[in-house]
Amino acid sequence: MGTDRRIRIRIEGIVQGVGFRPFIYRLATSRSLSGWVMNTPSGVIIEAQGPEVVVGRLAEEIPPLAPPLARIDRSSVEEIACEEEKGFSIRESGGDGTDVQISPDCDVCPDCLTELFDPAGRRYRYPFINCTNCGPRYSIIKGVPYDRPLTTMAPFVMCEACRAEYEDPANRRFHAQPNACPVCGPTLSLADRDGNPAEGNPLDKAIDLLKDGKILAIKGLGGYHLAVDATNEAAVRELRNRKKRDDKPFALMAPDLAAVAQLAVFDDTERKLLEGPERPIVLLKKREGNSIAPQVAPTNGYFGIMLPYTPLHHLLLRGNFRALVMTSGNLSDEPICYRDDDARERLKGLADFFLLHNREIQTRTDDSVIRVFRGNPIFLRRSRGYAPRGITVPPLPRNVLAVGAELKGAVCLARSGKAFLSQHIGDLGNAATLASLEETVLHLERILKITPEVVAHDLHPDYLSTAYAHSRQEIAKVGVQHHHAHLASCLAENRVEGEAIGVILDGTGYGTDGTIWGGEFLIGDYSHFERKGNFVTQPLPGGDAAVKEPYRMALSYLYGIYGESVFDLPLACVQRVPGLERKLFLRMLERGINSPLTSSCGRLFDAVSSLIGLRHRVAFEGQAAIELEAVAESSQWDGCYRYQVTLFQGRYLVDFSPMIRQIVDDTASGRPVADIARGFHNTLADVISETCWAIRQETKIGRVALSGGVFQNKLLTEGICSLLSENGFEVFTQRLAPPNDGGIALGQAMIAARSFECA
Repeated sequence: MGTDRRIRIRIEGIVQGVGFRPFIYRLATSRSLSGWVMNTPSGVIIEAQGPEVVVGRLAEEIPPLAPPLARIDRSSVEEIACEEEKGFSIRESGGDGTDVQISPDCDVCPDCLTELFDPAGRRYRYPFINCTNCGPRYSIIKGVPYDRPLTTMAPFVMCEACRAEYEDPANRRFHAQPNACPVCGPTLSLADRDGNPAEGNPLDKAIDLLKDGKILAIKGLGGYHLAVDATNEAAVRELRNRKKRDDKPFALMAPDLAAVAQLAVFDDTERKLLEGPERPIVLLKKREGNSIAPQVAPTNGYFGIMLPYTPLHHLLLRGNFRALVMTSGNLSDEPICYRDDDARERLKGLADFFLLHNREIQTRTDDSVIRVFRGNPIFLRRSRGYAPRGITVPPLPRNVLAVGAELKGAVCLARSGKAFLSQHIGDLGNAATLASLEETVLHLERILKITPEVVAHDLHPDYLSTAYAHSRQEIAKVGVQHHHAHLASCLAENRVEGEAIGVILDGTGYGTDGTIWGGEFLIGDYSHFERKGNFVTQPLPGGDAAVKEPYRMALSYLYGIYGESVFDLPLACVQRVPGLERKLFLRMLERGINSPLTSSCGRLFDAVSSLIGLRHRVAFEGQAAIELEAVAESSQWDGCYRYQVTLFQGRYLVDFSPMIRQIVDDTASGRPVADIARGFHNTLADVISETCWAIRQETKIGRVALSGGVFQNKLLTEGICSLLSENGFEVFTQRLAPPNDGGIALGQAMIAARSFECA
């Protein structure tokens, strides 16, 4: 075997709270090596000593044999002097490194799930069962290194049996920080909305209440859900009324994959996402004849479905329900409740009963939402199960904090070649969500050990995120144009350096010319951009009112074509305007009163949706576009409408007036709405392809990055990608960060770091 040798291995990545030290201990002792393993704020350090050949193989064996939740980003090996030492040990955590990464929360592992339903086991039906391979992580961590005293499990002192497991290297709970059992761990309780305890077993009573049609507030991993039996139409309707949520779909939780198959259609990629340890909500096409109450997802062809991801969820669902509605525990536009006192106050008018537990939630984390596109996932919301997992990006010269925009708030902390996107925070329209952003920033700075040198923010002066950035007086500030950030976000996650054409389609963004952008063709990289093209601007009559009332955008487009005769058109969107208000509308459009200009693609979707009589008012963001896509999917028409692309003062302007005229004619002639909607999607894809081709002819840039909320539209994105690929473009889309504003902080971070360096 040769002489002894000693090495020091440093490993960075997600290697804390995932059973990594016990794994190293078992690996080393099985090979009769001496030494130790220790957590540090940077990751894990291993010193191993033994026969030269055995020690030499150790570093190679670690990655393929590592625990399922671990992820190794970097490792190094150095030779050190041998020591007089017997045995291998797990040392107390220590060190002062700065490259720590924290594991996201994850679902129940198969071993724990089997144990949960084993009547002979001491954790039979225990709602907080976990081990080193599963359970809470990010939502309970208060600081690093990841040890029990720095989690919300600290108040629960392990009993003798749990302590024995925790200290036994052969046990899968060896150094499992949330380890607990019914004797020493967290407990459930059930109370009515006034705080009066319910009689009987809390779990069994909760199941009975749900079967009776009651609404329950259920405390989970990262916050509260509001739950009802998803097959009970009256209960679902009552929840919708109480939550003041008119049409927006509710998320579902089904007990297992077989139950999901009764409700929706899914492919292999969607199955893997459903069953993965992250347990996101996955958008799946409804199966005809499903048993779910229609009010769960009215006017929508998809269900958002997830599988259980905590022991409590499994206990509630197994054998009791086909599915439960599991929607965020909040009022519309507010952050999800996660603190008990706050939840009792804010959810008192929504829930009949509260199913609680006494383990504190340190960090609120809403459920992640994913849609599959061309066999790959698209994040609509990146949160539980993924945050704060790092994204590998091109090198950054400085530590950066980016605070996002206004909608779909998320922050990003970045250093070196890693960017850490936070969980979904919400729309920053009120003080509660702003407070959540502030809490998230401080928590991430603490657990990731990142001290930002630059803070990046949107150029919009009225965003609460911008105000927060300016409140950080000790840090340099960099304002970043909204759509440039979208471009940089897509480039960053694909690790692209150099210029690309950025096709950025969304609802709104503060432009450098004072108008509202949203249908943009940029060329640029992390340090600069040029607006090379855009949709021709249209008045936004009524400003923000037009976002909630798509018929206003329809009238804006129609007025640009037909002038004052717009109200003579036989269209439903026109007839919605009372006679007394028509002169006001005409004056507003003619003089530009309260009608800022916008190139927004999102508002174009709104206009077409209203033109064809589909949606004149919306109850939630993107509703008109979602319904327009759903209708278009039912048509196979491959035709396009006319449009015009002209080059004016070095910029390509896309005029959709010819398309609007044709849509008006088709609507008046009774052409099927599905065909018109499909033709609109086809036309947009054609516009993108033709404009990118023209830009490439001029600039010789053959790479295209697609970003912005419109690229949540699967039908449109597939059409655009197909045409661009056929025309020889290298196309980049987003898979690790949302294409909507939930991913914009990633781009802000890249731009701020590079531009600050240049400055």
